[in-house]
Amino acid sequence: MTNAPPAASAGDFPGPAGATRSDDGSRLATDGQLAEPGPEHRPDSVGKPATAESPHFVTVVGIGADGWAGLSAANRNAIQTAEIVLAGHRQQTLLPDQPGQERRRWPTPLLPSLDALLGEYAGRDVVVVAAGDPLESGVGSTLVATLGAERVRVLPALSPVALARARMGWAAETVETVTVDGRDAHGVLAALAPGVRLIVLSADGETPRIVAGLLTAAGYGASPVTVFSDLGSDRESLASYRARDWPSTRMPALNLICLLGESDGRTVLPRVGGLPDEIFEHDGQLTCRDVRAAVLARLIPVPGQLLWDVGAGAGSVAIEWARTNPRCRAVAVEKEYSQVERIRRNATALGVPSLEVVRGAAPHALTGLPRPDAVFVGGGATVPGLLDSCWDALNPGGRLVVHGVTLETEALLLQQFQERGGELIRLSVDRAEPVGAFTGWNPSRPVVQWSITKGS
Repeated sequence: MTNAPPAASAGDFPGPAGATRSDDGSRLATDGQLAEPGPEHRPDSVGKPATAESPHFVTVVGIGADGWAGLSAANRNAIQTAEIVLAGHRQQTLLPDQPGQERRRWPTPLLPSLDALLGEYAGRDVVVVAAGDPLESGVGSTLVATLGAERVRVLPALSPVALARARMGWAAETVETVTVDGRDAHGVLAALAPGVRLIVLSADGETPRIVAGLLTAAGYGASPVTVFSDLGSDRESLASYRARDWPSTRMPALNLICLLGESDGRTVLPRVGGLPDEIFEHDGQLTCRDVRAAVLARLIPVPGQLLWDVGAGAGSVAIEWARTNPRCRAVAVEKEYSQVERIRRNATALGVPSLEVVRGAAPHALTGLPRPDAVFVGGGATVPGLLDSCWDALNPGGRLVVHGVTLETEALLLQQFQERGGELIRLSVDRAEPVGAFTGWNPSRPVVQWSITKGS
């Protein structure tokens, strides 16, 4: 690839070449999001290694951009001796012909068809060929979540992420990986911070331009960005620019982005609770910054857990929960259409575009939602049956936090505290503001907060 002169010195862009993107269809759920294991797939199989005698045994072989030549003899043999090979189009083009072997491409979308597909081949020798490391945002993760670890054997290739780190000279523990393949590229924004090293798994040749534009708009236009294409193959290439200088040229479809966060000095947005109020679009229905920090401290975001934000308003609590870790999931429940659209805009702008928003009035709108590990009720606590519905839905060990600003809600929360226990506090924030030629305290409306953890 021939590039225009970089917009920064060579020292800002260490290393040559890299790429990643699987077209095996395995990363997408029905809504285009990366599949995450649901509660029904969780740790039943932890500590149970796969064996060839396991029921519905599936072998997943990773293959790099260097194709067949890059596979070990054992991995080649696993593919050659299989009855059925499941793979995406690109992976199939990397395999030599094997007479008598059945080969099939993944259906799209994958998840709705996966159980039927696996059932069709139950008891037969099935090999899945996937890109790079199949457990790195790939089909291996989906199969383990579906079948259990004891039924899936994974034979990985060197992942494109590992190759990219080697090209850049970045130690594994200093890098965060973000996937935008099958996801909204705004997800990169949640991980941005000065000095952070990110490796972004691209969706296609347009992703680098889109990501560079998002960085620039977020005040990170000075960030050095290096794009590796066809990493590990004989077509390997790279392009390096500052984000603000990224060209409109489309990159090869198989690419990976390495970037070093460099801010223009605007507000740095942390992942801990308490983002500035002005960061959110709102009409006044917003849990203020200092109170929001107290809410998150008691909701206790845990990777992999689910929050219900009931009466979400601008969605600030759900958004901050989701920002703490890429695996923190949240559902914002809000009855007003204008607020629903506002929540979606806020979620996208703050790097959590996959936040689920449910329009409807609680408690009816809660019916059918997956059971939460934490619930925040920011408004409407006095609606008959709402608190009982939230409490009953909570998983054991789940946290419930409820706010009230009226005397009626305060009385209800006092009653709940006396009956159930937990913690009852009153929060009030005073801000120094001008009083004529002097400065005085301007008190905000006090908030009563009841919080409690559900026993087993």
